[in-house]
Amino acid sequence: MKSAVIVFPGSNCDRDMAVALEAATGTKPHMVWHRETELPEGLGLIALPGGFSYGDYLRSGAIGANSPVMREVKAAAERGVAILGVCNGFQLLTEAGLLPGALLRNAGIRFVCRDVPLTVASSQTAFTSRYQADEEISIPVAHHDGNYFADDDTLNRLEGEGRIVFRYAENVNGSARDIAGIVNEAGNVLGMMPHPERMIEPAHGGKDGRRLFEGLVEALA
Repeated sequence: MKSAVIVFPGSNCDRDMAVALEAATGTKPHMVWHRETELPEGLGLIALPGGFSYGDYLRSGAIGANSPVMREVKAAAERGVAILGVCNGFQLLTEAGLLPGALLRNAGIRFVCRDVPLTVASSQTAFTSRYQADEEISIPVAHHDGNYFADDDTLNRLEGEGRIVFRYAENVNGSARDIAGIVNEAGNVLGMMPHPERMIEPAHGGKDGRRLFEGLVEALA
């Protein structure tokens, strides 16, 4: 499966994401600079990595969401290409309108960086096919603006449509309804604050994140 990692000025998890994708697909992903106006043909997955696109100087992900390549990312999402946004990538997806809600400053007003327990809220997506519903997994977080917010109508719709994919078993940032990751209506766009690419080898402390990538490759094959 061909994949791509979008690289922004300030990305700092793009190489971690590339390593995870190569481990799962057996092929090095394309590293695509944010100013590109075209994407490689035949992509099955596009990843928006963590970091601080444009230094988060305006609002996390707000400037990066208007980078030239994001027009192509949106078009790919509409065609059904799988899009994975992690941490700053999740912020980019909300700012670009590909996912509802917003990521606010953590409730504790502190940067949180540690492994956290997550509950798999849904195993019925391409991203979670190798997990069991209600399974508890461990994935690292590293963010200052990971407090997911949406109005009650949006939250109720996410709940009712089964689009909440991951929840914090320990809410480290104040996110509404313990939300750690959600998908779009079509199920091909996932945004999550925790970093699965940082938990793919035993040396990382576990392999709970690797199953996301392997299950996605399997589902898209």
